[in-house]
Amino acid sequence: MSRFVGTLQQTWDLETIFSGGSASTALRDHLDALERDIAAYQAKLQELQAPSTVEETKALDNLIEDLQAADSRLSEAGSFIGCLTAQDQHDKKALQLDARVTSLNAAYNNVMTLFWNLLRLTSDEVWEAWMQREEIAPISFLLREKREQAREKLAPDLENLVSDLAVDGYHGWGQHYDTIVAKVGVPFEEEGGEVQMLSVGQAANKLDHPDRNVRERVFPKWEEAWTKAEDYCADTLNRLAGFRLKLYEKRGWDDILKEPLDMNRMSKATLDAMWQVIVENKPKFVAYLERKAKLLGVEKLSWTDVDAPLGQASGKISYEQAAEDIVEQFGKFSPKLAEFATMAFNKRWIEAEDRPGKRPGGFCTSLPLSKQTRIFMTYGGNVSNVYTLAHELGHAYHQYVMEELPRFSQDYAMNVAETASTFAEMILADAFVKHAEDDQQKIVLLADKVQNSIAFFMNIHARFLFETRFYEKRRQGYLDAAELCELMEEAQREAFQGALGSYHPHFWASKLHFYITDVPFYNFPYTFGYMFSTGIYAQALREGQGFAAKYDALLQDTGRMTVEELAAKHLGVDLTKPDFWRDAMAVCVADVDAFLELTK
Repeated sequence: MSRFVGTLQQTWDLETIFSGGSASTALRDHLDALERDIAAYQAKLQELQAPSTVEETKALDNLIEDLQAADSRLSEAGSFIGCLTAQDQHDKKALQLDARVTSLNAAYNNVMTLFWNLLRLTSDEVWEAWMQREEIAPISFLLREKREQAREKLAPDLENLVSDLAVDGYHGWGQHYDTIVAKVGVPFEEEGGEVQMLSVGQAANKLDHPDRNVRERVFPKWEEAWTKAEDYCADTLNRLAGFRLKLYEKRGWDDILKEPLDMNRMSKATLDAMWQVIVENKPKFVAYLERKAKLLGVEKLSWTDVDAPLGQASGKISYEQAAEDIVEQFGKFSPKLAEFATMAFNKRWIEAEDRPGKRPGGFCTSLPLSKQTRIFMTYGGNVSNVYTLAHELGHAYHQYVMEELPRFSQDYAMNVAETASTFAEMILADAFVKHAEDDQQKIVLLADKVQNSIAFFMNIHARFLFETRFYEKRRQGYLDAAELCELMEEAQREAFQGALGSYHPHFWASKLHFYITDVPFYNFPYTFGYMFSTGIYAQALREGQGFAAKYDALLQDTGRMTVEELAAKHLGVDLTKPDFWRDAMAVCVADVDAFLELTK
């Protein structure tokens, strides 16, 4: 008997959030009220002084509630509008609404800068008593964190000046990169001899083409196209790094990793321990790459072979079958997780229909006022789509177990954001490998799993090595395109331990992540998330279904403690030592061993 009500629909229901889509009067009223309230909070905070007694802190309780509510209201509107722009890229009204929410977010951030400064100016004695109060204790972690950050930055008027100037300066350079990318064209000769000028997105798809001949023909053209744009990209990357370095200098920050580590609530010791274990185990993954080269009939893999599939894992999987498989496998780990996934399918929280006009990719977005989530993807019926669906449901479940917490306790960092999603994906991937119809299908499925490890342990490690070294050299002055290419290829050779026959020297120019201004070092948090969730998965396998409650408790705490505190409390491990990371690595290495055994 099916767990689902009627035939599963592949389009989501947005009407229960704001009826009317981008023409919604309820949404317009919501934004109007929010704009008025944010202005009122700004005026109020400009008049407030830091509390000088514990009694005075009680007067701030209502304001803190209002600020948390405003955050939820902004997120509700932003998530809804994000859904509108994703489902129909031609919805111009939705794009206008998106611009309005961006402005409201900026206004809210200015309000919060004033509030964090108020915390900064509070005396230590009053502060400690304030944080112990019953009403404040549940959100004290974030308040302590923001107070410390405010103390380490420039004075609020200077930080606001930096923020204002960054709009057309720092962020402007980041947006300029989008302009560069839009002008990059990659000429490609089709089978019939006709030459097409491909966009970056179209060419990137061909770099992942299952036919090696197509990949190898497009890659030189890809490198040539980025060579033509290299001076513009080098200029942009140098300006972004120069801005960050000068701001860090004025704040008195010496370590380029200080801000990204703080943002991810982790220590340098933890980061070093993780990379240490990865480097220790690289020979095993080099053996995998060498075996893959033999299976593809080449002496050494080229850059475009690294992610190439080794075959098709199965025939087409219907959306209904995917839903059944996901709920069944989730249920073996946690009935609560399975019940949540069933609800998400039945309540139409998922947009999966394959139709024109949708944006590419997938995401999960939270609606904190409605206490709901929405998942966006395009379902095509292959195994990878099933994994993506499980992955996004993992994100949604993470929010689900946190929804009763105060808003300020739900703010988890990028590095733990992938915990539940990767964990959910692993449940499905392991089940598919276990129930493979034959050895050939098992080989393809194992390779698919190992490819994740290659991406996180080698490709992203190369990005981290490049960016770390680039910033150190940038302190001394401007680096031209040739120097950046040399740094990039050197990092790739080191990260892949010389296992490849060709590399991608212009990767620094072609990869958006290096140009994102909101998040410095948009690389190592991905690897941490993958390894952290794999370590949790290893513990779940050891402890069985009884681990599910511990898992929920861990997810609930992701927004209110450092990763070291999180791991110590719920897993009983020390992330600054290699033991936990070696346990996680053993899961990944087991997949490589199984692959090598099946293909010897």
